[in-house]
Amino acid sequence: MIEQLLFSDAVAAPVDWTRVLLSVILAFVSGQTLAWTYMFTHTGLSYSRSYVTSLVMIPMLVSLVMMVLANNLTTAFGLMSLFAIVRFRNVLRDTMDTCFILAGITVGMASGTGRYGTAVLGLAAICLVLLYLSFAQFGVRHRFDAILNLHWDGSPADTGDIDILLRRHSRRAVRVGLESTESHGTDLSFRLLLRDPARLGELQEEAQTLRHASRVSVMSTLDESEI
Repeated sequence: MIEQLLFSDAVAAPVDWTRVLLSVILAFVSGQTLAWTYMFTHTGLSYSRSYVTSLVMIPMLVSLVMMVLANNLTTAFGLMSLFAIVRFRNVLRDTMDTCFILAGITVGMASGTGRYGTAVLGLAAICLVLLYLSFAQFGVRHRFDAILNLHWDGSPADTGDIDILLRRHSRRAVRVGLESTESHGTDLSFRLLLRDPARLGELQEEAQTLRHASRVSVMSTLDESEI
């Protein structure tokens, strides 16, 4: 019974079960590596456990698909017709999620076609590049990490107290907003690159003690909403 189950595939050449097992195991390990890399480097708001699980499954499925095709044109057309019947509608919110999906498909194809060296080296290169981009924060434009808003009852030209306060708490301060009226004072906004982000509350408390300042608010920002 078991021999009939394992060795009764109706194919021209006998199935090399050692190769099949190696391909599936390599695809599984590759998917695990991709999933761990995604979990470690992900910084967005669209994290999903089911997506991480799919990163493990996709290389295995693609590997099996490539072994089932095995240069068989009839099977390939049958598989295409099957995919035409089953519709997959899943919108990825992050472009990096698409990169991980493509990486999983590529590694699965390499495993399923017996290109084990290509699969291993390609997976290592992909994961190293993703880790590098994460650690180096590649593409991030770090200009400020806080916004200070306040209402100034004094003269718009006489903001020496504010300048002293900002120099003490920030490495760089840029005035980005100035709205003034003759009877209601001036609304000021500053973008700040803080010396110590942990002292953000202290900055707000000191700003509230300034003589002409009122309606003080300080907001921390994640680098222009880059995630």
